Amino acid sequence: MFDWISDEALVALIGLGGGVLLGLAARLGRFCTMGAIEDLLYGGSDLRMRMWILAIGVAILGTFGLAAAGVLNLEASYYLSIRWMPVAAILGGLMFGYGMALAGNCGFGSIARAGGGDFRAFVIVVIMGVSAYLVLSGPLAALRVWVFPQADVVNDTPPGLAHLLNQWTGISVHVIGLAIGAVVIIAALASREFLSNPQSVFWAAVVGIAVVSGWAGSYWVVSQSFTPMPVVSHSFSAPVGETLLYAMTGSARAPSFAVGSVTGVALGAFIGSLIKGHFRWEACEDPRELRRQILGATMMGAGAVIALGCTIGQGISAFSMLAFSAPLVFASIIAGAALGLRQLIEGFQPAE
Repeated sequence: MFDWISDEALVALIGLGGGVLLGLAARLGRFCTMGAIEDLLYGGSDLRMRMWILAIGVAILGTFGLAAAGVLNLEASYYLSIRWMPVAAILGGLMFGYGMALAGNCGFGSIARAGGGDFRAFVIVVIMGVSAYLVLSGPLAALRVWVFPQADVVNDTPPGLAHLLNQWTGISVHVIGLAIGAVVIIAALASREFLSNPQSVFWAAVVGIAVVSGWAGSYWVVSQSFTPMPVVSHSFSAPVGETLLYAMTGSARAPSFAVGSVTGVALGAFIGSLIKGHFRWEACEDPRELRRQILGATMMGAGAVIALGCTIGQGISAFSMLAFSAPLVFASIIAGAALGLRQLIEGFQPAE
C-alpha cells in the first residue's frame, strides 16, 4: 500500500499503538481481570469489574459505529466468520479462568507485569504462549480439531447476537449494536463510586478505544492493499506464541498485528511503571509458587485456544462484535477463576 513500509509492518505498528494504550491502562489505570474478580469476590468492590464492563460498552459502541459509517465489515472478523461451539466456549473458558487463578494473572496482565520487571510474569507469558501453540498447531492440534471441529458460518445462520436480533426484529444490525453498547455503558456508569473515580472511567474507555483501533486499523489496511491478512483486534493467547516465533525467526517471517500488540503492551507497561516509579526486578523464590504458575499458564494457553480467545480476545474484542461466544466465555472465565481462588484461599472447605 505504501512504498516506504510493508503492509504487514503497517498492521504491526497499528497493533503496537493499541498495545501501548493497553499496557498503560494496566499499569496506570490498574485495569486487570484477575484483580477485578478478586475485588468483586473478596474485596467487596465492583469498581474494577465496572471498568471491564465500561470497556466492553465502549468497544461495542465504537465497533458498530465504524460499521455504521461503512469503514468496517463486521463479518470479516474471525469471531463472526466461524460457527461458535458452546461446549468449547464453556470448557475453554473454565480452563482459562482456573489457570488464571493458579498463575495469578491472565496473559494480558502477565505481559503488563513483565513490562514492569516481574520475571515470574515473564515465565507465565512464555509458558502460556508455548502451550497455546501446542494446541493450536502443534502435536495436540489434531486432537483439538477432532474434538472441536471448526466450521464456517453458513448463510442461513446469524453470525452474532446483533444479527440474530436483526432477524427477529428487522431492526438494523448497526442500530442494535449501538443500542446495546449504549446500554452497557450506562449500566457500567450506574455507580457513584465509579463515577467519583474519573481515572478508572478514563482508562476503561482507553481500553475500549484500543480494541476499536485494532478493528479499524487492520480492516483499513486489508481493504486498501492486496496482501491477504486477517481483520483482527487485540488478544493475548495464541498471539503470544506468534510473538515468540517471530522473536526467533523474524528474518524469515513478516511481522503481524499480534506481534505489534504483544510488544506494545510490554512497552506501554514499561513506560507506565517508570511513570509510577514501580519498575523493579522480581523473581520467584518459592518453587511451589513457580510450579503452580507454570500449571496455570499451561491451562490458560490451552483453554484460550479451545475457547478461541482470552480475557481480552473474547472478553472485549469478541464482545465488541457481539459474537455469540463472548458472554459465555467471559462468564466461564469468571467461574473458573472463582473456583481457583476458592481453592487457593479457602481450600474447598465446606461452608459452616
